[in-house]
Amino acid sequence: MNNSLSNLFHLRRQDFIFILLAFLGFTFAKAQEKVQDSILPHYLDEVLVKAVRVNATSPITHSNVSKEALAKRNLGQDIPILLNFLPSVVTSSDAGTGVGYTYIRVRGINAQSTNITLNGIPYNDAESLGTFWVNLGDFASSVESLQLQRGVGTSTNGAGAFGASINVLTDAVSEEANAEISNSFGSFNTRKHNIKFSTGKLNNHFEIAGRLSQIKSDGYIDRASSDLKSYFLQGAYVDDNRLIKAITFSGKEVTYQAWNGLEDLDLLENDRTFNTAGMYTDEEGTIRFHENEEDNYQQDHYQLHYSERINNYWSTNLSLNYTHGQGYFEQYKEDQDFEDYDLEEITIGGETINSTDLIRRRWLDNDFYVVNANANFKKNKLDMIFGGSYSTYDGDHFGKIIWARNASSSEINAPYYDSNGKKKDLSFFTKATVNLNDKLSLFGDLQLRLVDYKTTGLTSDRIPLEIDENYNFFNPKAGITYRFNRGNHLYFSYARANREPNRDDFENNETVKPEQLNDFELGYRHQSEKFSINTNLYYMLYNEQLILTGDRDNVGNPIRTNSGESYRLGLEIEAAVKPIEWLTIQPAVTLSSNKNKSTVISKDGSLVDLGKTNISFSPEVVVSNALVFNPAKDFDIALLTKYVGEQFMGNTDSEASKLDSYFVNDLNVSYKLSFVKASNEKSPFIKSVNFTALVNNILNEKYVSNGYYYTYDDTWSVPNQTTTIEGAGYYPQATRNFLVGATLKF
Repeated sequence: MNNSLSNLFHLRRQDFIFILLAFLGFTFAKAQEKVQDSILPHYLDEVLVKAVRVNATSPITHSNVSKEALAKRNLGQDIPILLNFLPSVVTSSDAGTGVGYTYIRVRGINAQSTNITLNGIPYNDAESLGTFWVNLGDFASSVESLQLQRGVGTSTNGAGAFGASINVLTDAVSEEANAEISNSFGSFNTRKHNIKFSTGKLNNHFEIAGRLSQIKSDGYIDRASSDLKSYFLQGAYVDDNRLIKAITFSGKEVTYQAWNGLEDLDLLENDRTFNTAGMYTDEEGTIRFHENEEDNYQQDHYQLHYSERINNYWSTNLSLNYTHGQGYFEQYKEDQDFEDYDLEEITIGGETINSTDLIRRRWLDNDFYVVNANANFKKNKLDMIFGGSYSTYDGDHFGKIIWARNASSSEINAPYYDSNGKKKDLSFFTKATVNLNDKLSLFGDLQLRLVDYKTTGLTSDRIPLEIDENYNFFNPKAGITYRFNRGNHLYFSYARANREPNRDDFENNETVKPEQLNDFELGYRHQSEKFSINTNLYYMLYNEQLILTGDRDNVGNPIRTNSGESYRLGLEIEAAVKPIEWLTIQPAVTLSSNKNKSTVISKDGSLVDLGKTNISFSPEVVVSNALVFNPAKDFDIALLTKYVGEQFMGNTDSEASKLDSYFVNDLNVSYKLSFVKASNEKSPFIKSVNFTALVNNILNEKYVSNGYYYTYDDTWSVPNQTTTIEGAGYYPQATRNFLVGATLKF
């Protein structure tokens, strides 16, 4: 890899920000040059994400979500929960409320295999490959639109999509000045407060906009509190042919840990909010809970986007990004061996002491730089996009002891492990859509992705972790769309994806391999005034898919393993029916079969071939529906229904690993009160007030949407005999609860 390019990404943060400001000044100056032929600013906004999105007739299975649709449920819950009613989606929350640590799976695909981009910038953590939505508190309030692609989808930036991708476009440039104040309150002392503003286009070119938010919740689970602070600030310049955006946003989260779940079935039935996190026994034998058993993390993002329409055929985009993350999670640990923390035995009063109670913090401190560039050529029947992305990540992992009952020779904040991970990701792609005639179009997409990943130092268990891997991935995609007429499309696509293991995979399995997917999609779309339907048949054929075992490591991260050959075969149906003017019905159904072709396990000391088994966390039935009533203008009442069939938390089809099916209903009400000026009056100070109410789980269902499953061999209870013991943990979700809010727009 080019050394000069690599060295660019080892600049100090201050240097990088200076470069951003200098570049911004240069492009603002350049923007004063006159270019002919106007183009809508809205199009320039979409250029930011055009490289990773597809259009309505593309042979890629997708769903679009607008700003208006998000606003009707946006009362403080995270983005995954707001997407809960899209096809093939299953969501969960540690705290049970949708605030704090939340998760989304699409077609049974875990978070580590779902690609997330913000304005085309990769958001997945470079090492874990996961997405931590908790660091994006109230981000939905700054989203203009998002697109969820199911399957491999189109080529994207960052870690490859291995079953789904979500790309988010933040707020567009506002034509007029505006401001809003939003407040919501609800069960479990949940509340959200935010203010937003936009100057509108000053001098017909410049805009400054921003948001400041705080979300707090005590959580449904005991002590599973969340305190999320965030901001979003945007400066933009726009004219007929270019758009320049400088964006910064940040999230600071403090959440009390709730990732232990419940392993006691009696507690699950009779005290389902019980939280074992932070629990310890004091010197008098009294059970207590550590008050700071918390996750404390801040993530700061800086983005610069320059989009330009060069002429009637060419448009370009250049994006720069810098992200800094820093924080820790704190734990009270009892009876810890000195040797596990590099401490020496001590002798007090003739007694040798080699263990202690202690409080530790495990830290992350990382920097992430990205450069994206693409060009779009569109003329007559040809639409082509060329692009590339380069990112570099530098992350420190380290642990500190901040208190110990028996401190040995250590000092406060004594370090006990330290490691570093460096990752470079370079990719190039070319995409093209060719309309052969009025009915037939072809789509092609070629991507080359090069990954370089190195680690040094010790894991949190003080085990050396030396990774030095290079991956070269070629990901071709092709599709065809046939238009019967304007409202009826038939499409077929094939896509291949390759994806590297993450840091945890290397820690938990010395022989881990990259995974490969061949994805076949056949779909039909119909669109008319009162009825629309999207149907899709998919077959996802995997080689060495990294599936969840159901178990977790000692810091709560899910453990994955290669599964040899496996597949996902499914049918998705998404529709909208408007039988009468005041009623809309929006069902979504997924029926699937998700199988490991061959599973061999160790049980009771012997290898057992189980043959074909179900893939973990992959329900065969996922159904949702929305009944939306419109009794008056700007007044919506929606009954939202979700059914998720039974699923296994492991890959052995064991009854001990089964999660029961659940059926949940929500009621969502929104009403907009507008203040319209008379022809001879000034504009009212308050333009509108939006009232929103959400009652979740109105039937008070006691359900579990996520959990974990583990086994271990008992070799000590009976001499010369091995017995495999199974265990499971569960994350209960909230029973009936509500949120109400009001937004004043000025």
